[in-house]
Amino acid sequence: MSTAPGVSRLGIGLAAIGRPAYLTAGRERDLGGHRSVADLRARTLAVLDAAYDAGIRYLDAARSYGRAEEFLAAWLAAHPDVDDVIVGSKWGYRYVGDWRMDAAVHEVKDHSPAAFRTQYAQTRAVLGRRLGVYHVHSATMTSGALDDPVLHRALADLRDHGVRIGVSTSGPDQADAVRRALEVVIDGEPLFTSIQSTWNVLETSAGPALAEAAAAGARVIVKEVVANGRLAPGGADGTPSERRVAELSQQLHIGVDQLAIAAALAQPWAWRVLSGAATSEQLRSNVRAASVHLPTAVSAELATLTEPATAYWEARSRRSWS
Repeated sequence: MSTAPGVSRLGIGLAAIGRPAYLTAGRERDLGGHRSVADLRARTLAVLDAAYDAGIRYLDAARSYGRAEEFLAAWLAAHPDVDDVIVGSKWGYRYVGDWRMDAAVHEVKDHSPAAFRTQYAQTRAVLGRRLGVYHVHSATMTSGALDDPVLHRALADLRDHGVRIGVSTSGPDQADAVRRALEVVIDGEPLFTSIQSTWNVLETSAGPALAEAAAAGARVIVKEVVANGRLAPGGADGTPSERRVAELSQQLHIGVDQLAIAAALAQPWAWRVLSGAATSEQLRSNVRAASVHLPTAVSAELATLTEPATAYWEARSRRSWS
């Protein structure tokens, strides 16, 4: 595959392939019954191969993504000469789904200093010195992670040993969480210098705060750019905004995923835009977005298709894990 210049601004996230159940649309089509540990290990290795071959150099996992860190470590071990990737992971949720599709609860949130110490030890045991970025997973104004001096001291100690510290955000109050994270300074230096937030053409509310983060020197990573499959082929819920995005993609003769990713890449504050591909074919489709330049009129219309943040996140919370 030829590498378009914009591919270097893409990353690959492993949320959809590190565990058997997730809330992304189309999983029966993408995974079917092939969800054993061995199946998803092989799938993850194949997707990472496709991503690296395409020019992607940011790799994203989390403690709560089932065995994603383990699978990523296996890929790194199989490519000992690869030294040009940045590896990011997240702590703050524990995976408790026990590899069951019918688990009542798949992950449990805990942003305490004790949880950080436990999960960092687990991450370090798997990824070793390859870990370059460590995010608090889904920090909110009420989760405690943005206001806990004991936690901040522990995170600063890790920062001072060369790991970039960040937060990921979710929910209708993302902008508030981003701005609060930017205010945290330890020993005269900003603590959180990587911000991973949801932004897509249906949910743009964090955009101004993310622009502020980039202006302050933080790296901004965009996640859920295809809205958990709503902006991917075959994954729409049928809302008016989704239908119009699909119509615009057809007019441009590109996939709806490519339009969604191109819109995110067009944001000057975005350091990386994550693909959440569950198959190598999806990954290759996502990568083609790097060659898409959206007409001004299309970008302007996309800006009119956003949903109220509260409504967007309420709809997301109702999505079932499958």
